[in-house]
Amino acid sequence: MNVSWGDDERRLTDSVSVLCGTNNGGYPSGNSVLVRGAGETIIIDPSVDVVDRGGAPAPIDAVINSHSHEDHIAGNGLFSDARVHVHHEDIPGVTSMDGLMAVYGLDGQARTDFERTVLDEFHFSPRPDAEGFGDGHVFDLGGGVEIEAVHLPGHTRGHSGFRMDRVFFLSDIDLTGFGPYYGDVWSDLDDFEDSLRKVRDEDADFYVTFHHKGVIEGRETFVDMLDAFHAVIGRRHDAMVEFLSEPHTVADMVKHRFIYRPTSPQAPFFDSVEQRSAELHLARMLRNGEAVEVEPGRYRAS
Repeated sequence: MNVSWGDDERRLTDSVSVLCGTNNGGYPSGNSVLVRGAGETIIIDPSVDVVDRGGAPAPIDAVINSHSHEDHIAGNGLFSDARVHVHHEDIPGVTSMDGLMAVYGLDGQARTDFERTVLDEFHFSPRPDAEGFGDGHVFDLGGGVEIEAVHLPGHTRGHSGFRMDRVFFLSDIDLTGFGPYYGDVWSDLDDFEDSLRKVRDEDADFYVTFHHKGVIEGRETFVDMLDAFHAVIGRRHDAMVEFLSEPHTVADMVKHRFIYRPTSPQAPFFDSVEQRSAELHLARMLRNGEAVEVEPGRYRAS
């Protein structure tokens, strides 16, 4: 599966390349990272484009998944002879469909519909042989080439970034105008903000996102983009507090849409994402004294 990517392979250093996905890695695609060492070659987050093209520009010895979401594990089955590594907190989402659905927290028809999408569009293939790693784990590829895992939870419990040869892979800290995604059962708002503060200290020549932005050159540009990305959380929170100037339920908040535009085409998981996000923000409001429960299940800003 040694496939030429031509101009779509962007070489950042002698050892690190980005396999640029369709529309700069816009979902459902993504920007995969290829790291070549003297002893091994590793691909991080093999995208649907990697599957559609039939492989990578070099034989792959191991796959690293930054976390267990459908678009980041699309190529796990393609590289069936390679090892698979994922943070130990996210192993269930790589090893079985039930485990992956548990990460999202979907049930009923939404789960049934999304399972079909994961199989048909993202080529899901369980990897029960997946090996876990933790924060700070170093993958030694030989010849002085190393990949260091940096645990950045919040998006999922095990979501991780990676340091390598003055390149930092941000995965789904994707720096888009949409803002941070923390809409799954395995997401956590406080953890996400802690991860954003942590990654702000990363010093690299190149920063790579799985979606949309792709390759970002220089720390100053990265920090500006990260701060704008982080600020979306505050804007959402303020909008929810304003909405609760009159008593509302979580169901009302879901219907109002704080994460997706009300005019966006409906997807099976939208309501679940809106509910989980609203619950996380509401828990913060209650904890900080910004809201009160005026009657069972109805909340008002205080």
